Amino acid sequence: MDTRIEPFPRERRHTLYFLDQARAFAPVFLDTEVDWSGIRRRRTSGRGFSTVTHVLHAAARVLAEHPEANSAFSGGVRPKVARYGSVNGKLTFDKVLNGRRIVLSTVLEGLQAASLEEIQDRVEHFRDGDPAVMPEFARVRALHRLPWLAGPVAYRAVSRSLRRRPQTMGTFAVTSLGHRPVDGFHSVGGTTITLGLGRVTDRPVVRGGRVEVAPVLRLNLAFDHRAIDGAEAADVLAEIKERLEADGGGAIREAAAEGRANGTRPAAPRGTEEHR
Repeated sequence: MDTRIEPFPRERRHTLYFLDQARAFAPVFLDTEVDWSGIRRRRTSGRGFSTVTHVLHAAARVLAEHPEANSAFSGGVRPKVARYGSVNGKLTFDKVLNGRRIVLSTVLEGLQAASLEEIQDRVEHFRDGDPAVMPEFARVRALHRLPWLAGPVAYRAVSRSLRRRPQTMGTFAVTSLGHRPVDGFHSVGGTTITLGLGRVTDRPVVRGGRVEVAPVLRLNLAFDHRAIDGAEAADVLAEIKERLEADGGGAIREAAAEGRANGTRPAAPRGTEEHR
């Protein structure tokens, strides 16, 4: 087979610019396992919220209680750290643009006050939309059209501002490869806290001294050591795990209560992939 060398694809330029900036991070990686039994059981009792929706919902509430971790760092001669009042989640999507498969991200703002229903609606909007025409991706498409020398400069100008960082990069990130047989996924998402999701699959767990089989999510966390230390990051990861396990039904009951208050009925279960 002949070797073919071609220009770097225009549709992936934003990823290249992001990776260049991400080199400044000092990432440290943690991981844990989440017993998904409670959430999976309740998927049949109402709308089928995706794995990423549950994690966004739980993580936002935990980070609202950890302002040290809901932050961003800026280096230089006088390093600065910004603490944010709003918890904004950056979520990545596997999309196709101009016939090329790429990764795109969006920021979902104010997640600390958003219900599961609201988060799922926003996730589905971006999951199902066409990036070639969606207004939310207009800036990315414009970035692709810039000359090579101008592109990185424009990207840095938008993403480096600590005041604009919650809107452009989010205050935490969630990325998932759980739709494939991937168990662990460590990623640096350009935020102080990045959560990587593997698949939910049956694993042995110990309950009351007995070994049982249960659906388990492998949850990975990367943190920027410039912004926080390991103890704080470990607390965040542990509390997300605890919230997902202990309140797997509580969060869904909350969504059902909101539906009743609005005079609506729970939607029928969907046959969509659990992770999206």
